[in-house]
Amino acid sequence: MNRPILASIDTQAFAHNLNRVRELAPESKIWAVIKARSYGHSFDAALKGLGSTDGFALLDIQDAVWLREHGWQGRILLLEGLFHENELALAQELNCDLVVHCDAQVGWLERYADKVHKPINVFLKMNTGMNRLGFTPDNYRTVFHQLHAAGYHMHHMTHFANADQVNQEPTVGSQLELFDQTIQGLEGSTSLANSAAILWHRNALGDWVRPGIMLYGASPTGLYADIEHAHLKPVMQLRSEVIDIQNLRKGDRIGYGGRFCAPEDMRIGIIACGYADGYPRHAKDGTPVWVGNSAESSDGVICPLVGRVSMDMLTIDLRNAPHSNIGSLVELWGSKVPVDEVARMSGTIGYELLCAVAPRVPVAIK
Repeated sequence: MNRPILASIDTQAFAHNLNRVRELAPESKIWAVIKARSYGHSFDAALKGLGSTDGFALLDIQDAVWLREHGWQGRILLLEGLFHENELALAQELNCDLVVHCDAQVGWLERYADKVHKPINVFLKMNTGMNRLGFTPDNYRTVFHQLHAAGYHMHHMTHFANADQVNQEPTVGSQLELFDQTIQGLEGSTSLANSAAILWHRNALGDWVRPGIMLYGASPTGLYADIEHAHLKPVMQLRSEVIDIQNLRKGDRIGYGGRFCAPEDMRIGIIACGYADGYPRHAKDGTPVWVGNSAESSDGVICPLVGRVSMDMLTIDLRNAPHSNIGSLVELWGSKVPVDEVARMSGTIGYELLCAVAPRVPVAIK
């Protein structure tokens, strides 16, 4: 019998979250962002659950190959463009839209212009303050005209640095103003908003929005409370089982370093999940874990993690779950335990946990 850990992917939750994006940005088309193996959820699940999107946005051209081989005929955006000049022919064959963010990529496209046999869409990246990728406003228009003159279909893109700071200034206003001023009078569609801007800055959406983390049911800020109003559904449930129970006496310590000391006689549940599965080693005592009353029960309670997470196991305080036993179902994150809450208790964000689920964890797509 296999080890009981499982990452279950709910494609109906994917579809629900995509519909919520459409409701929040009804005038915009959608690039569904599926980089990093669809944030750890698998391309198979994304294609099944997000198939009504207007386009997929990803990083690696080999992932675009996968999409085409599996029947996707819609648009594909390479979010960082091409990494090597020799990828241009393949990008054209796959009919990819390209982000262009640096002079090297401009040179590649200019040299390739005579070989273009059908229009290639270019989303020119403007650095409006993120200071990561893109052309400064000072030279943006010059580059735009260079590529336009070479025959490429030109569009505009930027990325907001502070859209997730929902109660702070500055947010997106200064970047948006700079972007709008710079592209004034230039043809082409715009792509501006990530998940945070879709949720909190709907004056800054653009013609194409680029939802990422919200499609997976997690929060751009790292705080679940910030997205409760959006009625998103978690797509991944990471679950396992109680594989043993230890009966501790008052004063006994648990695990490596003995971080937790039993305050009284108590039961400790041993769970088949550890940092080699992608569960954060730095999770603090008190991190919530949902425990069912049996292997199949949908009834259960939250129990706190206690002791240091080890490679293959973690330990929880079962005083809230007196009826639990070996084989009781456990949810590490999902619909009962938001991944953002586990991340908060571990000093990170939900993005990292979802992307870091280990290859050894089986995946079930439903």
